[in-house]
Amino acid sequence: MSRIAQVFSDAKEKRRKLLITYVCAGDPDLETTAKLVPQLVASGADIIELGVPFSDPLADGPTIQAASQRALRKGVTLKKVLELVVKLRAEGVAAPLVLMGYLNPIIAFGVSPFCKEAAAAGVDGLIVPDLPLDEAAPLETQSATHGIDLILLAAPTTPAERVISIARRTKGFLYFVSMTGVTGSKTALPEDLPERLRAAREASSQPVAVGFGISTADQARALALHADAVVVGSAIVERLRQSPDDFEPVLSLVRELSQALRGAPSLHHGIKNFML
Repeated sequence: MSRIAQVFSDAKEKRRKLLITYVCAGDPDLETTAKLVPQLVASGADIIELGVPFSDPLADGPTIQAASQRALRKGVTLKKVLELVVKLRAEGVAAPLVLMGYLNPIIAFGVSPFCKEAAAAGVDGLIVPDLPLDEAAPLETQSATHGIDLILLAAPTTPAERVISIARRTKGFLYFVSMTGVTGSKTALPEDLPERLRAAREASSQPVAVGFGISTADQARALALHADAVVVGSAIVERLRQSPDDFEPVLSLVRELSQALRGAPSLHHGIKNFML
C-alpha cells in the first residue's frame, strides 16, 4: 500500500478527515522549506504538497504566482525540488510528499527519467494541473511503473461523464477544485459545492480531496462533511510571506485546521458555513 493510500486508510479507521497543506518549494528559499515541512507535519498536516516553481502557473492565483516567482529568482528548479525531497526523507519525514507542478518542466526533464528520479527521491504523488486527460497516458504509465500516484483534477465545470472518466483513472485521491478560476483564499465558496462533491465521491473509488479557496478552520470543518481531505495552500503561503523567519503564524493555522478536521463534523454544519 502506498503512503497516500495508507494515510487515507488510517484516517478512515479513525473516522477523521485529512489535512493536505501546500507550500511552494524554495519560497523564500529551499533551506526554509526544508525546515518548515517537518514542522507542518508535527502541527497536524497529513500530506505535504510541494509546489514546483514555474514561470506560467496558470492554475494559481496571485499569492502562489508571487511565491513561484520568488523561488525562481533563487534558482529553484525541478531537479532541486527532487533534491529537497531526498533531504526531507533523510531527515525522517515520513508523511506523503506530493509534487504539484506543470507539464513543461516534466517534459523538459524527460517523463521517464523524471518519474524514476522522483520515485528514488521519495515522491509519493504528482499533481499536474495543465495535463489534459486525453494526453495523460505517457505520464500515467511511467508514474505507475515507478509507484507514484498521478492525482487527477476535476472542477465544477467538468461534465459528469468526464468526472467519471477522471475518477476511474486517478490514483491516490481525486482532487476536486472547489470553484472555477485560480487558487487563492476566498471568503465564500460555491453553494452547490456539497452536491458536486457528493457526485464526485459517488464516481470515485479513490478518496476525494477538495481544494482552492479554503483558508479557515470553519470552512475546513464544513467541507469535511462532503470530502475525505481538505487542501489549504494560499493562506499558508501568504502567512509565510508575511513571517518568513517565524513559522508560528503558519503553524498556528495548521493546528487550527487539523483540529477542525479531527473533530467529528456536526451534521448541523451546512452551506451557511461556506459564507464567511
